[in-house]
Amino acid sequence: MKRPLLVFLVLAFGLSWAVALPLWFGGGLSSPLTQGLGTLMMFTPTAGVLGVWALSRTPFREWARQTGLTLGERKGRTGVLVLTAWLGVPLLTFLALGLSAAVGLVSLDLGGLSLLGKGLRANGAQAPADLGTVAVLQIVIAAVAGPVLNAIPALGEEWGWRGWLVPRLVATNGVLPGLLISGAIWGLWHAPLTLLGYNYPRLGSWAALFFIGFCVVAGVLMGWLRLRTGSVWPAVVAHGSLNAIAGTALLLGDAAAPPNELLAGITGVVGWLLLALLGAALLRFYPVRPPQPAESVT
Repeated sequence: MKRPLLVFLVLAFGLSWAVALPLWFGGGLSSPLTQGLGTLMMFTPTAGVLGVWALSRTPFREWARQTGLTLGERKGRTGVLVLTAWLGVPLLTFLALGLSAAVGLVSLDLGGLSLLGKGLRANGAQAPADLGTVAVLQIVIAAVAGPVLNAIPALGEEWGWRGWLVPRLVATNGVLPGLLISGAIWGLWHAPLTLLGYNYPRLGSWAALFFIGFCVVAGVLMGWLRLRTGSVWPAVVAHGSLNAIAGTALLLGDAAAPPNELLAGITGVVGWLLLALLGAALLRFYPVRPPQPAESVT
């Protein structure tokens, strides 16, 4: 029973470190390879799933059903939750930003958009006079097209974390413990990047520990989507949307007082609290049951 889990984790974690090693030996996150290697790293959980599948000798159609590649038994519910994730993640992101501003944790510059202009200049682009149009376009593209543009790499992760791992851990540990454990594993898997300061540059290597906290609360929501539908696709959409919109929202800040990513926004403490409350409400009012016994999902 432990062998499939061991194979999955060794492949997902081992390959992620192998992919990220060039960053450790050449420039860290400032390397021009960072984006490409980070995207490639997202497919290592899929390698883990394929490794377990090779052990199981399960027909692929059945394996796809067990690991959530289908739309689940209630396709209408899956479709509704795909749309909910598509629209809901941007709403949660901007709600977290608004709450951060309301409690004084971030200064917004909606008039001058100075942080957006600074970011454009840092990337070698000339900031246009009408930054408002640029901001609106970036936000609309991130919110509307983000889940599509990010779908393949998001699936690379989600087929592993929510598709295979969550049902296994929930079946053996219970719903909430299984979701929390899977989120912690997901966060720890990011260590090849977060130890370099990814997402929380002011923390340095401590970003690896901090990001686990975010992944635990976000993982509860994504795991709930998976268990509620029997499908991985709502979680894929949520993950793709989050990757597209989280950084874009912070560009509405003030360059003179840049947002503290540790506290503000969806990946900061304010976001943690918001996601934790939503996760608790969903588990309370829309409970999910453990899937079939672990033997049937390995």
